[in-house]
Amino acid sequence: MNFSEIEEMYLKTIFEILYESPDAIVKTTQLAKLMEVSPASTTEMIQKLESRNMLTYISYKGCRLTPIGFNYGARIKRRESLLELLLVEVIGFRGDYKSIACSMEHSINEELEIAIDNLLGYPEKSVDGKKIPLIDRDIKSINFGTILPITNMPLNSKGIISLIIVNDVDKITIAESGIKVDSIIEYSERGYYCDGANFKISTSLGQSVLVSLIE
Repeated sequence: MNFSEIEEMYLKTIFEILYESPDAIVKTTQLAKLMEVSPASTTEMIQKLESRNMLTYISYKGCRLTPIGFNYGARIKRRESLLELLLVEVIGFRGDYKSIACSMEHSINEELEIAIDNLLGYPEKSVDGKKIPLIDRDIKSINFGTILPITNMPLNSKGIISLIIVNDVDKITIAESGIKVDSIIEYSERGYYCDGANFKISTSLGQSVLVSLIE
């Protein structure tokens, strides 16, 4: 199904309300306020989405998502949450990550969503600590060649550092740990080892060091 950006924004917003209050009926005035548009425009969009079987309109009360609409809204919300984590924890972006992720979410297809989800280690919580929707989530096994942050490496695994995304200050910490591109990283019950030498790394910094699993 193809939806415009504004249609997806409506579906995501309704989903967010229902995710917090499953029994709620989303009022038109409430939705119009959240979308920052007139009630008339909201009513028109509700009718349009209802014609596509994404929601059900209840006269004089509001609307609720259909199962199809709820699943679609969940996918959009998950993509937004994954992009926020990618921007903040992997890239280290400190700007308005929410608005950027909101803009980018509409360009993410299923294949890229799965790749980002895999890269992040299938997180369950968003940047602000809220649960990431699991509906229709395609969790694939982590195989050789998978690229993921050091801190998401499976126990008793080995990988080659493929990319390090850090600022100038963190570069010093990374260098002191002996971590560099093409280094061999091993993770076991004993901890992390880089080219045979034990090292410790914070969770936040570990998210910025990406490894390609080799075993």
